[in-house]
Amino acid sequence: MDNFIDYVKVCCRSGKGGAGSAHFRREKFIPRGGPDGGDGGRGGHIILRGNKQLWTLLHLKYRKHIIAEDGSNGSKQLCTGKSGYDEILEVPLGTVAKDAETGEVAVEITEDGQEFILVSGGRGGKGNNFFKTSTNQAPSYAQPGEEGKEEWKILELKLLADVGLVGFPNAGKSTLLSVVSAAKPEIADYPFTTLVPNLGMVSYRGKASFVMADIPGIIEGASAGKGLGIRFLRHIERNACLLFLVPFDAADIVEQYQILLNELEQYNPELLTKKRMLGISKCDLADDELLKLVEKDLKKKLSKKNTVDFTFFSAATGFGIDKLKDKLWELMQQPE
Repeated sequence: MDNFIDYVKVCCRSGKGGAGSAHFRREKFIPRGGPDGGDGGRGGHIILRGNKQLWTLLHLKYRKHIIAEDGSNGSKQLCTGKSGYDEILEVPLGTVAKDAETGEVAVEITEDGQEFILVSGGRGGKGNNFFKTSTNQAPSYAQPGEEGKEEWKILELKLLADVGLVGFPNAGKSTLLSVVSAAKPEIADYPFTTLVPNLGMVSYRGKASFVMADIPGIIEGASAGKGLGIRFLRHIERNACLLFLVPFDAADIVEQYQILLNELEQYNPELLTKKRMLGISKCDLADDELLKLVEKDLKKKLSKKNTVDFTFFSAATGFGIDKLKDKLWELMQQPE
């Protein structure tokens, strides 16, 4: 669990701009050379850069203060001061940067190599050469450099995936991910085995593939802060479609599905606009006759308002896995 960090708060201080130079050209045969003071260099920026090789903010957990370099002062002979080095923070795709005080979102990094200036460095001051005019041919003043900025920022990771698995603890999410991908999440027979999200690449027919995310189990009341759910609900926001998992041996499959829907709605109503499907896991517990009875009952209970496509499968035996992949692929191809 220590290796997955999806939230950090950092103090970012950009560099101060260098001061402009108030210098006059003085050479042996040029007694009135005029102003030749150069401009100061720009202070360093704090820049975010997307890196698809990263999947956690762990490398920033212990960097509470991010400080960029100050710009150098301008000098004689119109020499511009050196700009301060930018401090570049590489972050995983799906990282959202917010102002720590206002909560205002500054940017969401979604592409590899995408860059955004999180805190801009101070501008360099103008040298006295900048201020000379036909009526003011010997200005003896220059601008000081602009001060850098110090701001607290929150970096929050929301995992990007094609399919997000949503379900109660022990619904079989980790087992499914381990079967359809090369991911090896921890699996045990007690609740909250999965303490961090897991990503897996699922191979499909031919050379196609898609990314599946196993989100730690949600419980009733998660949106109000109960259990682990509230911490990981943010990761569901960045999934293209959602696969709700309810085990076949649940007391009431439709009721569990409705509770999951309600928790998402309480957290963010926009989540209900995402494409979704219901997967009934652990179907190795039933025979064909019982499956047909349950299928008939589900079609009756799922009202038109909450109608959703569903399918039966068993990760333990492989039953229905190919059909599940087909339905998920078809769901992903549907327009938003």
